[in-house]
Amino acid sequence: MADSTIQIGILGCAEIARKVSRAILLSQTATLYAVGSRSIEKAQKFAADNGFPATAKVYGSYEEVIDDPNVDAVYVPLPTSLHIKWAVLAAQKKKHLLLEKPVGLNVEEVDVILAACEANGVQFMDGTMWMHHPRTAKMREFLSDAKQFGELKSVNTCFTFTADQNFLENDIRVKPDLDGLGALGDVGWYCVRGILWAANYELPKSVIALRNPVFNKAGVIISCGASLLWEDGKVGTFHCSFLTNLTMDLTAVGTKGTLHLHDFIIPFEEKKASFISAVECGFKELALGWVPKPSEHTVTTDIPQEALMVREFCKLVGSIKNEGAKPEKKWPTLSRKTTLVLDAVKASIEKGFEAVEIISLYFFSNKFGIRASHGK
Repeated sequence: MADSTIQIGILGCAEIARKVSRAILLSQTATLYAVGSRSIEKAQKFAADNGFPATAKVYGSYEEVIDDPNVDAVYVPLPTSLHIKWAVLAAQKKKHLLLEKPVGLNVEEVDVILAACEANGVQFMDGTMWMHHPRTAKMREFLSDAKQFGELKSVNTCFTFTADQNFLENDIRVKPDLDGLGALGDVGWYCVRGILWAANYELPKSVIALRNPVFNKAGVIISCGASLLWEDGKVGTFHCSFLTNLTMDLTAVGTKGTLHLHDFIIPFEEKKASFISAVECGFKELALGWVPKPSEHTVTTDIPQEALMVREFCKLVGSIKNEGAKPEKKWPTLSRKTTLVLDAVKASIEKGFEAVEIISLYFFSNKFGIRASHGK
């Protein structure tokens, strides 16, 4: 096998792992080398159903995947409460790590995971797929254009879907012992990342949760929102929920322009995606219309965003494996910042919707990882 092909093992047979297995095949930079489950029969069925080659290793435990010396990297779609254990063990076995979001239940857990990756020289990336779509880079060009967009003043995101009764009662995302962040960690992760992306990843000074979040009987959040506030006056707001119609909106408003899109997490179509820009718009006479009208921009791609994510991950892993490169710190930094904001939202809810300040956290250059100081 060519040295440029990254051999990936998958821990668990979650539904999202089906999508990522397909993405690994489409990326043409990686091999579905192994899958492990607590049930060997479940792992065998998963491999058979998801395009694994006949030579793939099928294991009846997660340990066997990370112990396999031929596995270069692991994809981990396990419940969030299990991330810290298996991500750290994988990193200690020198396995590069593609980890589903949310990365951890809080920033303390994320710090432990990232410290293990740094100490063992392995690449870390979370599974936020829309970051890798070429549309995202095109939209960044618009936001960065001072003549077209101006200065960012506000950004709003919304990700909701109507979960059925079975989901609301049985899905891991509503279980306090599996994914205790609920809707905040699942759909809220994307909302927060979208806001940070629009703000060029500058952390807000403070976060205030919106009143009237909804909890299930076990105390897990199934609907909530928050406002993010920056010292220069920027404002971000988001709403996330398992209780309302499928919506994936992002709107960023600048002093000269506005960016709109309605499918920012999963595009309406797999191989093309669009966004709307409005630049220095005004009213026609008697306010009978807009001038100029907003314009729509379409970006195409040969492979879907999740395959582009795998391709980028494998490029970084390949550089480390074959060229002695250092892990790229962009991706762990973004995961950490996203988690910081989620922590602040949760803390604000728990404190009766008080403002919670975020103290910037930085990577220290110590050999074994990351130190943190946290907003109280």
